[in-house]
Amino acid sequence: MSKICLENMEFHAFHGCLEFEQQLGNTFVVSLCMELNTEQAGKTDNLEDTLNYQLVYDAVKEQMEIPSKLIEHVGQRILDSVFGKFLQIKELEVKLSKLNPPLGGKVERVTIELKKTRP
Repeated sequence: MSKICLENMEFHAFHGCLEFEQQLGNTFVVSLCMELNTEQAGKTDNLEDTLNYQLVYDAVKEQMEIPSKLIEHVGQRILDSVFGKFLQIKELEVKLSKLNPPLGGKVERVTIELKKTRP
């Protein structure tokens, strides 16, 4: 097994419970680590024998473009979408952060981490 990680994908999106968050948006950072078998790709050097991570990025971007109140909801949608579209993924970890959350004090980010494993 191998891991392919897409790290620190940055998006401007409109997630949040507060009205100004929904109107102005905020910066979000998404990282994914996907466990899968890359042995064949290592031998053949063919993209068809591995995971096309451009398509994974596109799936994440699609979910980030849907406004939501909670990052828990966005993170779950990303997890379900990527895991459902790419059956070669055996285990998927998603990390989603909202930068500078409006909490009334200096907080760099709030982060949710989710994980799913195929039986």
